[in-house]
Amino acid sequence: MKPTPCPSCQQPMVKKTFERLLHGTVVLDLCFNCQGIWFDEFESVQITPGGTIKLFELLHEHHDDQRTPLRDPLKCPRCSEKLLHGLDVAKHGGKFNYHRCLQKHGRFTTFAQFMIEKGFVRQLNPAEIDELSAKVGIIRCMGCGAPVDIRRDHACGHCRAPITILDPSAVEQALTRYQHAEVRRTTRDVEALGDAIVMREREKSRQKRMQEPENAGIIDAIDLLSAGAEFVWTLIKR
Repeated sequence: MKPTPCPSCQQPMVKKTFERLLHGTVVLDLCFNCQGIWFDEFESVQITPGGTIKLFELLHEHHDDQRTPLRDPLKCPRCSEKLLHGLDVAKHGGKFNYHRCLQKHGRFTTFAQFMIEKGFVRQLNPAEIDELSAKVGIIRCMGCGAPVDIRRDHACGHCRAPITILDPSAVEQALTRYQHAEVRRTTRDVEALGDAIVMREREKSRQKRMQEPENAGIIDAIDLLSAGAEFVWTLIKR
């Protein structure tokens, strides 16, 4: 598989595999030098909750790595066209930045912005920023690594990312949410499974009676145990 060049530093990105919703896997391209992720179209919403936790753990391992500020412009690794800056609102309410390809090849997101999107990182409100600015004048942007004078700015002047922190309570809530979602995704509904087995066996009996009209008056006994075992095995093999 051909390496994907980073939209910022143009160095080959590292490919990591994560489980995909429904079936299969998603291969993401990560640049630890720029702390960015390239998502081909729709990949960011195709990762399972368990895969999101795995990706968060990987990003957090490199959270304090020395990184290179993002270049301007950023280029699409598929068509080399300039990426367009975008702003969106996550399901939990936080705003996150990204850079997308106008040809719909995908989007580039920094580690910090991905963690905002998935609810692991909390944005500071104006009062919290004012309180922090009295103690620390300049901080490093979590989005691109550029310096931000929070005595004057409440967002990064380079990539426009908001001031954020890795809040332990936000991390705990996000991990709990994704863990519960993963359990629901991987746990079969016993009642629904039982109903499916009964309906399946009834349909088989009906078709059998239609093929053998001389036995129309005979009631077929449904072996739910063997039928259930066969049905569960079919699900497992998918």
